[in-house]
Amino acid sequence: QVQLVESGGGLVQAGGSLRLSCAASGRIFSINAMGWYRQAPGKQREFIASITRNGNTIHVDSVKGRFTISRDNAKNTVYLQMNSLKPEDTAVYYCNADVVSSYGRSTNYWGQGTQVTVSS
Repeated sequence: QVQLVESGGGLVQAGGSLRLSCAASGRIFSINAMGWYRQAPGKQREFIASITRNGNTIHVDSVKGRFTISRDNAKNTVYLQMNSLKPEDTAVYYCNADVVSSYGRSTNYWGQGTQVTVSS
């Protein structure tokens, strides 16, 4: 089994910064794409950013220039540096990973989520 554990959420004032981390553990041979999503109250979960094993990234337009995704393959960890935070960034943030087992099977996993609250 594989677990994804997020950390780094919290309460911050508008204009501030937070850095989210998500560490994967368990039966992992390798990890392909890793990503971040968020879900605000009353809204659907939305894609924020993703990164391939080779470091190629995608960021949704609403966070470009403010958020940066990165990863440490040796630690099976993905990060989301969030700068210039806005109240509309308030949401539960989830990490996601495509984990490959030693048998070559790829399975998608989700973390439990971490709350980010931005006050105005």
